[in-house]
Amino acid sequence: MQSTHSRQPRLIAAALPILLGLALAACSSNSSTPSPTSAPPTSNPGPPASSSPAPTGNEPTSGPGAIAAIKANWATFFNAKTPNSRRIQLLQDGQQFAAVLQAQSTNPLASTASAKVSKVSLTSASQAAVTYTILVSGTPALSNQKGVAVYQNGVWKVGFASFCGLLILQNAGKTTGLPAVCKG
Repeated sequence: MQSTHSRQPRLIAAALPILLGLALAACSSNSSTPSPTSAPPTSNPGPPASSSPAPTGNEPTSGPGAIAAIKANWATFFNAKTPNSRRIQLLQDGQQFAAVLQAQSTNPLASTASAKVSKVSLTSASQAAVTYTILVSGTPALSNQKGVAVYQNGVWKVGFASFCGLLILQNAGKTTGLPAVCKG
C-alpha cells in the first residue's frame, strides 16, 4: 500500500498535462483564427451559459459575503463543466484568455480538474489573497497554491496573475508564447 506522500509526485505529473494544455493553448492564442488541426469537441461541454446564473455584479467587498463569493467564483471558474462564456466573466480581464479557455475546454485531461479554495484573506475592498488546491479527479495535485482575487465590475474574479502563474509554471517558468498580460 502506498502512502499519500508517495503518490504526490504522480498526482503532480497527472496535473502537469492539464497545465501543459493551458500553456500550449496560450501559445496559439495570438492567432485570431482557430487552428486547422483543432478538432471540435466531441463531448458535451456542459450546460449553455444561460442555464448558469451570471455573476450579479454587486457582490460584497468585505466580510463573510465577500469570502463566500470568492470561494464560489473560484470553484466555478476552475470547474471544467462551466461554460467558457461564464469562465471569461470570472477571470480578471478574461476576454484576453478566451482562446486559452476554449482550448482547455476541448482537452480531455482538463475535464477532471477542479480547484478548492482553503483560505481567503481580504487585503482591500478590491483584492484578496487566496490559497487554493488544484484537484485532478478529486485528488489534490497542486496543493496550497497562492493566488489573488480581484474585484472587477462588481464581481470577485480569479486574478489574471494567478492564472498566468499556472501557465508559467507549466511553461518551465517562461512567458514565451503566453498571452501578453502574462509577460508583465
